[in-house]
Amino acid sequence: MSATMKLVSILVAFVLLGLYMSVFFVDQRERAIVLRLGQIQHADFEPGIHFKQPLFDEVKRFDRRILTLDVNPEEYLTKGKEKLLVDSFILWKISDVKTYFTAMGGEKSRAGSRIFNIVNNALRDEFANRTVQEVVSGDRAAMVADILDKTANSVKALGIELVNIRIKRIDFTSEISSGVFLRMNSERERIAKETRAQGAEKAEEIRSDADRQRTIILADAKREAEVLRGNGDAEATEIYATAYGQNKEFYSLYRRLTAYQNVFAGDDMLVIEPKGEFFNKFSNSQK
Repeated sequence: MSATMKLVSILVAFVLLGLYMSVFFVDQRERAIVLRLGQIQHADFEPGIHFKQPLFDEVKRFDRRILTLDVNPEEYLTKGKEKLLVDSFILWKISDVKTYFTAMGGEKSRAGSRIFNIVNNALRDEFANRTVQEVVSGDRAAMVADILDKTANSVKALGIELVNIRIKRIDFTSEISSGVFLRMNSERERIAKETRAQGAEKAEEIRSDADRQRTIILADAKREAEVLRGNGDAEATEIYATAYGQNKEFYSLYRRLTAYQNVFAGDDMLVIEPKGEFFNKFSNSQK
């Protein structure tokens, strides 16, 4: 190979090397900045092929996607001074890569630490303004929205955007769990006693009312029976009077015979002289 060919080959190699060192590709999942001698030259490139100065420019790449910061459970005090153990994680992303690099030096761990401190303070304030019932059964979405609103400016200064804060679990701390259980148990026992007492009181009211109604019903029935019996006796007397009035002598004889039957119905022997009004029929019969 001639010297000219060698020289051309070397020049082509240098050109290709220079072109290779001048071209870089940005993926759609990335954010990139170009540093020239340690200073930011260009930032936030669109996905695609871009150019830089070889040897002098350096490309820094950062994740464009939503990132997850999973933190250890933290203790928070509620409005009533109860301790809660809260397990949560934070969703965040880089919103301004130039600001992010300037503030965080491009270190993800450093960014995570700053995000945690900001969100942790906001969570502490939100829990301090709520009771246990409001935290457990309240609208967590509203609480998270308040935190995102309050921390927006702080994280924006870091070139970061908080996407969401997810609370996975809320528990009482171990030292107060037993006390809470005892209070809950005592409360349930108190409610059970009140319910039983109310039931017994209601049962006594029902029994008393039933006895009162029974007494009233019996009294009314007795009164009505006496009225009916009196009316029946009066009607019977009237019928007897009308019937016996048709033949007074027969009625008198019937009554006397009935009286004799009642007097002499037993087995006892009675020896008396048949005199007097009661035996006048006997006397008349002997004449």
